[in-house]
Amino acid sequence: MTEVKAAGGGDMPADLKGAMMGFVSELKGFREDIQSKLNAQEQRMTMIDRKTALRGRAPLSATAEVEVPHQKAFNAYLRSGDDDGLRGLAIEEKALSVASDGGFLAAPKVAETVQNTLHSTSSLRRLANVVTIEGSVYEALVERGDMGAGWATEAATVETANSALDRIAIPVHELSAMPRASQRLLDDAAFDVEGWLAERIAEKFARSEANAFLRGDGVDKPRGLLSYPTAPAATATTAQIGFVATTAAGDFPAAAPMDCLIDLIYSLGAEYRSNASFLMNSKTAARVRKMKDADGRFLWTDALSVGQVPQLLGYPVMISEDMPDMTTSSFSIAFGDFRAAYTIVERPDLRVLRDPFSAKPHVLFYATKRVGGGITDFRAVRLLRFI
Repeated sequence: MTEVKAAGGGDMPADLKGAMMGFVSELKGFREDIQSKLNAQEQRMTMIDRKTALRGRAPLSATAEVEVPHQKAFNAYLRSGDDDGLRGLAIEEKALSVASDGGFLAAPKVAETVQNTLHSTSSLRRLANVVTIEGSVYEALVERGDMGAGWATEAATVETANSALDRIAIPVHELSAMPRASQRLLDDAAFDVEGWLAERIAEKFARSEANAFLRGDGVDKPRGLLSYPTAPAATATTAQIGFVATTAAGDFPAAAPMDCLIDLIYSLGAEYRSNASFLMNSKTAARVRKMKDADGRFLWTDALSVGQVPQLLGYPVMISEDMPDMTTSSFSIAFGDFRAAYTIVERPDLRVLRDPFSAKPHVLFYATKRVGGGITDFRAVRLLRFI
């Protein structure tokens, strides 16, 4: 054993020497215990990583511990009507609660597929302002008119006029779809019931939304852009959509047909033109894309690459089949900053109720979501009226 010397050069007392040796022994044991626990922890983590790699990450799942059980339980509910798993999750996680009408929140895979499809369809949703809310009404303060401004000096200030503020309330309405499938098809394990359901719901929702955002009367559905009062652009108030009229009945004028399009563009305020787009249906687009200027150049410019949109007189063109055809007194072309002009509000949840009784031998899936829409700034959009 190594002899321990005291600081003064003499031998260390026996009792102090024994205490120090005991401390060294305990420290060594403590280190060995810690190292043993670290090794065990590392081994456990290695096993977890290996299992995770083999199992794979659940599709469309940011929080796998919640979404994977929900997805499995939702799949079982769709195929056989077994709702025990969903009701168990409803108790554990309030976000997966049962709806008051008896439906269940759709699995993340279905909800995200439906939402992505709605955003990619040719409807006003692609251009408008979309807001997600938790309540039943969206309220916003909208400024009417311009805020006053003035120059102030060091010794004096300038009183400026304030613009009027209006409170806009946009309620949400229930949008529903009811696809059906046979129980035999649902029993087939190779059948992707969630993908099929998401596709059917998205298709129905997209058609209904696109029509309502343009033509809806606001009764149990969103109020459409074309349902609001109109007036000539020069005299339109802040509660009316201004329009520019053509000089031919149900058509563009034979001489200089592009002039009314130019008038439409410049009837919109300069602050809105930088983000403005045209909106029309395919029949109107077919008529417009044949127009040429005085030098024989087409006014319409096709997209140069995938994902881009065509342009008319330098502005993007959105095709929506719910815009009216060119007829007498029709508003067949809209032009404006639709993000400023129109707001779509929606609740984020998509609910599904399985009904195996109403259409035997088929199973109905009653899917619902809540959505609304309305104009928030009349100055941000103009219409072309065919007289």
